[in-house]
Amino acid sequence: MDIAYTAIAHATGGGRDGHVRSEDDLLDFDTRPPKELGGSGEGTNPEQLFAAGFSACFLSAIHAVGRQEKLNTTDASVSASVGIGSNGEGGFGLEVELDVYIPRVGREQAEHLADAAHEVCPYSNATRGNIPVKVTIVD
Repeated sequence: MDIAYTAIAHATGGGRDGHVRSEDDLLDFDTRPPKELGGSGEGTNPEQLFAAGFSACFLSAIHAVGRQEKLNTTDASVSASVGIGSNGEGGFGLEVELDVYIPRVGREQAEHLADAAHEVCPYSNATRGNIPVKVTIVD
């Protein structure tokens, strides 16, 4: 693979109950487990960060595919829900649901764009075969 960019982030403290900072200092904040996992919920958590990254990346993929196919993706948006829970084997697992909104194309074109984006998005490629990812077109 020909790497074009590398993001670097550092975690300190207790991990989920600690601090994260990107090498360029654009991200710099505390992490706290959500209340649902026994934490205070007074900071962000890895699942929120993953949801933010996946939704932004998937939307970029939709726009890229739309440009290639000359389809209007103006005002498109993606919401990512990242769930965490027991994997039944003593550890934890994730699942993702992507709600995709592409208002300026018909439903069939929106489904096509989402399917094509799911093939090129780096997050989709990283998760494929590893965790469940459900893509839903919303109106």
